Amino acid sequence: MARPRTTSDEAILAAAGRAIGRHGPAGVTLAAVAEQAGLSPATLVQRFGSKRGLLLAVAEQAARVAGVPFGAARREHDSPLAALYAALSGLAADVRTPEEMANSLGFLQLDLTDSDFRAHAVAHTRETRREIAGLLADAVAAGELAPGENVEELARAVHVTYNGTLILWAMTADGSLVDALRSDLDRLLRPYRA
Repeated sequence: MARPRTTSDEAILAAAGRAIGRHGPAGVTLAAVAEQAGLSPATLVQRFGSKRGLLLAVAEQAARVAGVPFGAARREHDSPLAALYAALSGLAADVRTPEEMANSLGFLQLDLTDSDFRAHAVAHTRETRREIAGLLADAVAAGELAPGENVEELARAVHVTYNGTLILWAMTADGSLVDALRSDLDRLLRPYRA
């Protein structure tokens, strides 16, 4: 009879995300993830098969929950634009240092060079863009943005601004990332406000 699981896969994947933030996908070990999760490396092998299996599970989960910060922000904010800022700030919350950003970019290398990882990255990107466009459409409907705006094109610009801000902030580490993101989004969206 198999022993019951005392730690959920979600908790293990969260621990893996923290370990990846600290070590990067190339430098992270099953031992480092196991230590973060309070488990043995053998338990991780039993659940995920290998380090690659664990990293793929992290990528798959990230794609599966890409909309969660947007849903939470919608519940917390009456203003669609305030929800957009909160959701994007939430997505960036795990990046506290330039080193963590570099480690995140290490995962991007996997996304761009390995088709199994790329499939999850594409799903994450599409869901994020869909959520951004939905909030922008709501902002138009609420009178926060001018009517007649092409929200799909604007969503792409917001997504590009978000990713660009992450990179530029990591290069300079000037101020807080959330402040930089808010400032860049304000600059982008100012001409479109109602």
